[in-house]
Amino acid sequence: MNLPHIAKYIVKPISLCALLLLSQWAQAEIAVIVHPSNSSEISAADISRIYSGKLKTFSTGGTIVALDQAEGSPVREAFVKQILNKTESQLKAYWSKLVFSGQGQPPKVVESSAEILTLVAANPNMIGFVDAAEVTPNVKVVGKF
Repeated sequence: MNLPHIAKYIVKPISLCALLLLSQWAQAEIAVIVHPSNSSEISAADISRIYSGKLKTFSTGGTIVALDQAEGSPVREAFVKQILNKTESQLKAYWSKLVFSGQGQPPKVVESSAEILTLVAANPNMIGFVDAAEVTPNVKVVGKF
């Protein structure tokens, strides 16, 4: 057996596996953020309940205004998968059912992380999520995933 033949059947598949593992490792960390004055205790379960429309007020009493990234954004895809434990299509079906039955409205979609950072920094009742590398001192991180 010659060396190029071995490379074709052994080295290339191993390289592909290594790239797939590295892409998972390089996935961005998600930061869930609130206004710095928000002193509510917010657990990972609370975040899931907020973005499922099941939790509507902070522990301090303020009405929650959840902000969502635009569909298709990498940070949103990671959030939906890691935090909500759903696929995009499952989440869409979930919210369609709630909206159609009058039982809830999905979080407000915002076009960019910069806009989420600005809105959360200006309103103590807002909660959002961004790539952890984009967090500014104007907001408070309540969870990293």
